[in-house]
Amino acid sequence: MTVRVLVVDDQELVRAGFRMILERGGHVVVGEACDGVEAVAFAAEVEPDVVLMDVRMPRMDGIEATRRIVASGSTARVVALTTFDVDEYVYEAVRAGASGFLLKDISPTDLVHAVSAVARGDALLAPALTKRLLERFVTMPLPGAHGDALAVLTEREREVLRLLAGGRSNAEVASSLFLSEATVKTYVSHMLTKLGVRDRVQLTVLAYETGLVAPGNRT
Repeated sequence: MTVRVLVVDDQELVRAGFRMILERGGHVVVGEACDGVEAVAFAAEVEPDVVLMDVRMPRMDGIEATRRIVASGSTARVVALTTFDVDEYVYEAVRAGASGFLLKDISPTDLVHAVSAVARGDALLAPALTKRLLERFVTMPLPGAHGDALAVLTEREREVLRLLAGGRSNAEVASSLFLSEATVKTYVSHMLTKLGVRDRVQLTVLAYETGLVAPGNRT
């Protein structure tokens, strides 16, 4: 699967390294940006499938750039880049609409595969990593984020969401609820449509913010 990628980082060597890895892996780098201002402009111009977005940059950071790209209606999936595996900036990027995050020291093979995965709409983060990230920063439901936001879901869909947000993979959810993996994927697709969110990461964020899943809960 060839993916069109926009690489955003304030360090030229980092951008060059990612470009080399991605192009050797069969993807196409359609642009490079050195800060959030350039990232927003380039995302509108070149319409990438995936944006690799550094979170800490001058002029405009990756969080605000992510927020603006998502708000523009772009179909690009934003992946936050960070040096640390638990970083409050990363959580804010996910809140802003990022589809996940990668560590900058990711292996070349994993980077190529991760870009393909997020472009397909698959979960980019390992379930355990998603759970740990959210549990660190979501200490309580946000003001105004009420559980009735999930009222459009059926009870079965809520069960699926609870397990996904609790760190279960599709296969584990299927096993727990005596369903096929294909059925679980169908439930996820329906929930994305009903709740108007972009991907599984945003589903998980919503599950925590509405109180469906509480930090520390081991479903």
